[in-house]
Amino acid sequence: MTTAAIYTQAEMMRALDESVGAARVPAADMADLAEVIRAFLAVEARSGARVRLGGGLFDVVITSSVVEARCVVTVIDEVQGGCGPVIEDPENGWLYWLVPPGSCARWAWHGHAVCLGAPHTITLPPLSRGVPPGPYWLRPSASDRLVPVGPLRDALARFGPGPAPHAALAARLGIAV
Repeated sequence: MTTAAIYTQAEMMRALDESVGAARVPAADMADLAEVIRAFLAVEARSGARVRLGGGLFDVVITSSVVEARCVVTVIDEVQGGCGPVIEDPENGWLYWLVPPGSCARWAWHGHAVCLGAPHTITLPPLSRGVPPGPYWLRPSASDRLVPVGPLRDALARFGPGPAPHAALAARLGIAV
């Protein structure tokens, strides 16, 4: 056995917080790193975590979760050799496709999907949740991939999953989509 200490996630975060100290100010580009780390540790530790979209993480495309949307998952499975991360929200009847950050800025209106980025947030289910109740990972998050926007747009146009989430999201978020 090595002399390195074995920390729990909570102990690790406390040690990191204490090592910075009150007089230290993080670099401007690292200001929210601790927040991001805490969020992902919470997801890994079997509790959901709310994370901001955009930045260096991901944006999200929201669609209906009907049978036609499952066909889109199958197409992306083929395109990617296994679809990037997709969350199913059975309560709302939606799929959340995690796409590369910045996708929202380039997303043109689409009749079957809405793309959201900063300043919006999403609650990620625990990594271990692969079935309901509540939102779950239809396709688990993998560190090496997000869902590619081009093939996703094309497949959504081809299969047309509805109803579109535009009106429901506009009402919930108070924005035009």
